[in-house]
Amino acid sequence: MAVPKRRTSVSRKNNRRSHHSISPKSLVRCSNCNHAVMPHRVCGNCGHYRGKNVLHLELND
Repeated sequence: MAVPKRRTSVSRKNNRRSHHSISPKSLVRCSNCNHAVMPHRVCGNCGHYRGKNVLHLELND
C-alpha cells in the first residue's frame, strides 16, 4: 500500500481546497413583476416565464 513520504503542508492542503467555497445563487428579475427569480425558472410570484403566462396563479391582493 502506498504511503506518503512527507506530511501534506497546510499551504498545499488549503490550495487544493480553494475551489470548495460556496458561491452565491444567481438571481434575475422577473420581466413582469420585478421579483427575484432563479434563471430559467417560472416566476413563483406571478407565473410568467419569458414574457408569457405559463401558470395561472391566484394573486392575494
